[in-house]
Amino acid sequence: MVALVGPTAIGKTSLALDLARLFDLEVVSADSRQIYRGLDIGTAKPTPAELNRVPHHLVDVVDPSEVLTLAQYQESAFAAIAGIQSRHRLPLLVGGTGLYIWSVVENWRIPRVPPNPEVRLLLEARAEALGADHLHHELASVDPAAAAGIDPRNVRRVIRALEVYEVTGRPISAQQGREPPRYRCLILGLTAAREGLYARADIRVDRMIEAGLLRETSALLETGLDPEVPALTGIGYRQMIEHLQGRCSLEEARERIKTTTHRFIRQQNTWFRRDDPRITWLDFPFSVSEVAPLVSQFLEE
Repeated sequence: MVALVGPTAIGKTSLALDLARLFDLEVVSADSRQIYRGLDIGTAKPTPAELNRVPHHLVDVVDPSEVLTLAQYQESAFAAIAGIQSRHRLPLLVGGTGLYIWSVVENWRIPRVPPNPEVRLLLEARAEALGADHLHHELASVDPAAAAGIDPRNVRRVIRALEVYEVTGRPISAQQGREPPRYRCLILGLTAAREGLYARADIRVDRMIEAGLLRETSALLETGLDPEVPALTGIGYRQMIEHLQGRCSLEEARERIKTTTHRFIRQQNTWFRRDDPRITWLDFPFSVSEVAPLVSQFLEE
């Protein structure tokens, strides 16, 4: 398997499509937003023409009102990869969601605990009433190992860890780990100078708004979706909702998207840079003529 990783707006989709012209491959998406149906513009989802040109898996797999757990993503990715390999084609794992990438590459052991709405609602209420820090302290008291690895501000992950403990009676950290990797894997990382990448991201934000991001967000809300569902808390949709609620102008929303995207890029770079020894890094501008020999050599080994 080949994995293509890197921050948002760096050109992963474009390079994947270029590689598909040279190799018999299928793409497995590792993007935690492109899984949602109807979230097209704000997730920079491949166009229908691109999806038709190269088979893509794990794009448009759940409704925005649904939640796809990491365990469910991993199971779906394993199934997609098995299908691709059965057709004697190359799986290309493409995305910027680190948890998705490493859960597949490293064969993480993940608790198979489905969401429990009642427990989750109680935990969300406690977080709202007592604050994120209090909930994180609760987690630390029952699962210090998990608490040490979760930022207190990441309320969703704290709630998930507590939910698993409440449902199973066992700390989530005791149910996690790694199995032997399933695949021999070439990991290609795309990188660029920060200011240049920010500029690319800003251009993409402008294009998303011109393409109808506000209209897309409004249409999603008109279906009755709660603005707080995970699908709509992502970058772009949250700021468009703030504008629709009268909390900021469209231009202010545009600038908020850009600022938040810059911060997200820094987070993604930090995540992937921790794994430098395993990643073959390619500096922007990169081309398929530079990448193809690396893939060919890997396949010949």
